[in-house]
Amino acid sequence: MTELHFVLPNDIDNPAEPSGGNGYDRRISGGLTELGWTVREHAIHGDWPQPDDAGRSRVAETLTTLRDGAVVLLDALVAAAVPDAITPHRDRLRLVALVHMPFGDESVALRCSEGAMLDAMTAVVTTSSWTRQRLLDLYPLTAGRVHVAAPGVDEAPLTRGSAHGTELLCVAAVTPRKGHDLLIRALATLADHSWNCLCVGSISRDPAFVEHVRELRRTFGLTDRVHLAGSRTGGDLDAAYAAADLLVLPSHGESYGLVVTEALARGIPVLATAANGLPEALGCAPDGSLPGILVPPGNSAALAGGLHSWLGDPDLRRRLRRSAHDRRATLDRWAKPSEIISHVLSEVTA
Repeated sequence: MTELHFVLPNDIDNPAEPSGGNGYDRRISGGLTELGWTVREHAIHGDWPQPDDAGRSRVAETLTTLRDGAVVLLDALVAAAVPDAITPHRDRLRLVALVHMPFGDESVALRCSEGAMLDAMTAVVTTSSWTRQRLLDLYPLTAGRVHVAAPGVDEAPLTRGSAHGTELLCVAAVTPRKGHDLLIRALATLADHSWNCLCVGSISRDPAFVEHVRELRRTFGLTDRVHLAGSRTGGDLDAAYAAADLLVLPSHGESYGLVVTEALARGIPVLATAANGLPEALGCAPDGSLPGILVPPGNSAALAGGLHSWLGDPDLRRRLRRSAHDRRATLDRWAKPSEIISHVLSEVTA
């Protein structure tokens, strides 16, 4: 193998703000090291993906210091925002983008910026098949340049669940994109059912939205039943999964949905929206059955219907748990995406 320079967001190891993208980057960095790469991390400070001039300068300075022919893996959260700092090095360095979520859908400016960045890359790695196809739809990329390395999972103990399936878990930062407001509106229609919902995820990224979610809890009288626990990692997060009967993810969009496979790795069924890459993450058991329920995004009534079915139908709970247990055995470990990316980098090096 050879030396690899990995350009990352500066908050990759911030325990107060864990994210699926940062967790993925950290696992890939470690996996590539295990495969024999000498990984040099460059954590770039900035408000990504909308940096100031200082953030742009930091990326440019980092790339300028690298020797000719160096292999560089760039998290697109950083790279898509600063194509002008990257394109001058397209012929001098061997550049590979790691794209978690396309930004081209968010604004014309970001689409132009992301497109210019991708055009400078020798290869592109995405974290889901949905993301790969979205990039191919948005930009004039050659299909052979764009690869998929979906997240893996760690081996985890099987969660059996309670008899009535009343313990609901949502693992997501409390931001508008994740749909906590929709979840509370859905739960409000089920006040006569027995349930408890633990929401694990950052409550500091969007304080105004967090206050809106808290106000909804008060309005619907759910303060004692919907709990905003903040970020949890390590053993605390494991304990939250261990106590859960159903993972609920009401997100408006996810490139993949790492928390879905983390739940399935424990045999926990999932109620999620059919947004972007979430159906891909949910997958199916070997017999073709779904290990959960998919509902349209942005629809609290559909979300309420899924929750009502889960809480009110013991046979459905048994079927979904059996399917989740079977899906658990089909999940790839974290070594798989590292091996895929290592192969891409080796081809770029050659």
